[in-house]
Amino acid sequence: MPESRHLIPDQSTHPARLYHYFLSGSAHDEADRLAGKEVEKVTPTVRTMARTNRAFMHRVIHHLAEHAGIRQFLDIGSGIPAAPNLHQIAQNVAPAAQIVYVDNDPVVLARARDLPASTSEGSAVIMQGDITQPMTILSTPALRETLDLDQPVALSLISVLHFISDHHHPYEAVSTLLEALAPGSYLVLSHSTPDFDPHTTSAAVKIYRASGMDPQPRNRTEFARFFHGLDLIAPGIIAPHRWRNPCEKTNIKDAEVGFYAAVGRKPVG
Repeated sequence: MPESRHLIPDQSTHPARLYHYFLSGSAHDEADRLAGKEVEKVTPTVRTMARTNRAFMHRVIHHLAEHAGIRQFLDIGSGIPAAPNLHQIAQNVAPAAQIVYVDNDPVVLARARDLPASTSEGSAVIMQGDITQPMTILSTPALRETLDLDQPVALSLISVLHFISDHHHPYEAVSTLLEALAPGSYLVLSHSTPDFDPHTTSAAVKIYRASGMDPQPRNRTEFARFFHGLDLIAPGIIAPHRWRNPCEKTNIKDAEVGFYAAVGRKPVG
């Protein structure tokens, strides 16, 4: 059977496919490769950025499943399957964990067949949805049939929100999603920032915009605003490769990653 990217012609670049390109995956089109090569010219460490974000996701999901007792995960902007996927990390700790993946890219949805099977005790489903339309996500039957929103959920938004400019109301979208989740739920974010290397970030933004995307990197204050009303868990806002990384001695510099990451908990009571 032909790969799904040949079944769905698309001349535009999409963040999910570009991210997969930076992770050395194969699910990308010519437009994605061209944009990716241009980004690499001005940001030679972009593949380090992608791998670092992926590793952060692995650590935080394992932490929430093992140490926080979270058994439900909502991953928005999930992207193209790349093992180990979020449900594999969670279910390795808690086989009964329930996971809902959400993405708005038709190629991602078409490649759902590539997603490794869930454990028999748990479930992992993928559905179409857009972070800018949070109520549509929350009302989708696949989500309601998989997750019990009266119990804590980990909401994962890894490398997503910097593709949502302010005129699409990202803060309101995140707030709407969190409002629907039970106390004790968690918000997991990583987000591009100009704070570490403004020149390189600005150059990359120009390429993304020329490719049809509308990125908006945010500074520390703007990033922290997503956690309004939540309790940040240690170590707070930090570069993703430094978030509870057992490899304390890392040669990666913050400027090579150019991201913030943090985890917040919705207060109980």
